[in-house]
Amino acid sequence: MGIKNKLMLLVSLIVVFASFMTACSSSNSASGSDGDKKKIVIGAAMPLFDDKFMSYLQDSMKKVAKEKDVELKMVDAKNDSSKQLAQVETFITQGVDVLLVAAPDPSAIQPVVDAAKDANIPLVLVNRMPSEKLVKQVYAYVGSESIQAGTMQMEKAAEMLGGKGNVAIIHGQLGDEAEIYRTKGNKNVISKNPEMKVVREGTANWQRAEAMKLTENWIQSGQKFDAIVANNDEMALGAMMALEAAGKLNDVLVAGIDGTPDALGYIKSGKLKASAFQNPMEQGSKAIETAIKAANGEKLGNKYVWVPFEVITKDNVDTYIAKWEGAGN
Repeated sequence: MGIKNKLMLLVSLIVVFASFMTACSSSNSASGSDGDKKKIVIGAAMPLFDDKFMSYLQDSMKKVAKEKDVELKMVDAKNDSSKQLAQVETFITQGVDVLLVAAPDPSAIQPVVDAAKDANIPLVLVNRMPSEKLVKQVYAYVGSESIQAGTMQMEKAAEMLGGKGNVAIIHGQLGDEAEIYRTKGNKNVISKNPEMKVVREGTANWQRAEAMKLTENWIQSGQKFDAIVANNDEMALGAMMALEAAGKLNDVLVAGIDGTPDALGYIKSGKLKASAFQNPMEQGSKAIETAIKAANGEKLGNKYVWVPFEVITKDNVDTYIAKWEGAGN
């Protein structure tokens, strides 16, 4: 064989070998060098890392993401909607597979929804529920139904009061979805009990100190009430402390919502009569599971992924204390 023919044969062998290696490389890149699929990347934009309730939700998300072997990138918006939008845009630039967002202000989340839609990245909202119109534009909403919490809370209060008495309602931040629907649940129950009536209402913006001051003002006004129900536990504890300082706690039923660790201690002691447990651990796990479904292109039968509220009283409080203790593991 001449030198020219040998060179041509060598070139042909090199071309065949290169084609073989390219095919192998393509196969590996599609399934991963070890045969595994590419790891799903979730970009989670959270409202405030320092929020106690949200911290449990976030810890649950991290735990389940690790169990499911997905990559979770999490950022803190510091309760700033414009900052959160910038963080979401960064996630989009990084090419995350799915966005998971708990909005500082659900009424201001449209720009986030639009950015996700423009980038063709599925968006899962968690805990902070926007309008039904906005939920229709995203993959799913994961959370608990606020009207259920207000209904459960007031039904238990009405039962304890024997279906009669004067009620004061402490609202969260006015206009919040939770404030609107928890209060609506309260009033729906009161409307079915002719011997119950709302005699005082006011907002304490979800804060214990503000609720304490509001309740002190009500006490000083001479208004008689048999129960104070608050849109969350922090405000219920503020009301409880004001009543205790005035020597009136034994005469007034106080109930909250969320079932936080602080509140459970007071339910066990009998000072706080009831709460409705909102399960952040379950919300966190369902948020990650739903985000994985979104990344895989699965269709959901319902855009709302509900985590039901549960009534807490002194009779079952130990069960919920154990839930929070377990969340720390």
